[in-house]
Amino acid sequence: MSTIKMILHPTDFSPHAEYAFQLACSLTRDLDGRLILLHVNPRGFRPNKLTEKEYKKLLWDDLRRLMDADPRLREMPIKTELTEGDPVEEILRVAKDLGCDLIVMGTHGRSGLNRLLMGSVAEAVLRKGPCPVLVVKSPVPLPAEKADVKEELEAVVPA
Repeated sequence: MSTIKMILHPTDFSPHAEYAFQLACSLTRDLDGRLILLHVNPRGFRPNKLTEKEYKKLLWDDLRRLMDADPRLREMPIKTELTEGDPVEEILRVAKDLGCDLIVMGTHGRSGLNRLLMGSVAEAVLRKGPCPVLVVKSPVPLPAEKADVKEELEAVVPA
């Protein structure tokens, strides 16, 4: 097995992504590697009719918040990337262009029918990634996910 030195962590700032971020940081520290923190803004997406400049500032603030959450991160070599486009394509491009050895990303934790019909960024990166991909599921489901699972079950097996 090759040495893991360059770790890519794509984030959408969700709780699942933050859990995966903590694992990516631990691996980076343990392996004495470098971490690339990536957020991909889907082309043309800006919430609440913010200007592009305002939205980018919010995204950079979120990236800084993640990095400031743990004082030990200041000692780690972390590079931040903010791109725009299709999330899967951009994650794969950045991983390839920067020669990443590992991608560590969260999953939204959905399963069954929803995943089958909608697909997911994590699943596509896992299938097409230029390097090993570690998909991390948060240990505690979010309240909204519990409702999603219940709805999926009710759709397949009526009460």
